[in-house]
Amino acid sequence: MTDSKADVLQGTLDLMVLKTLEALGPLHGYGLARRIEQVSENLLHLNQGTLYPALLRLQQKGWIASAWGVSENNRKARFYTLTATGKKQLVVEARNWERISRVMGRLLNGLQEA
Repeated sequence: MTDSKADVLQGTLDLMVLKTLEALGPLHGYGLARRIEQVSENLLHLNQGTLYPALLRLQQKGWIASAWGVSENNRKARFYTLTATGKKQLVVEARNWERISRVMGRLLNGLQEA
């Protein structure tokens, strides 16, 4: 990672979006991006070119749904919600991430001991 805001690791954005929607309920894309940035303490930066293709992909998979609504500053916005299928997939994605994290932890600890 660089000294500037880190790029989102491939495959982690789906998990972050699903988990954020589970925790906070319906959000528009801008709100999702800002919340993920906030939780990452601004280590991650999500631009439209990163987030919106992911939202479209998740919607096509049936993991999220969207509907038009009005944002907090009275603008028309598309709000995204987690579907029942998305809730099930969130469990799968979280388990996969935990498994990968454990492997990375073992690798890093092993490399430090060498």
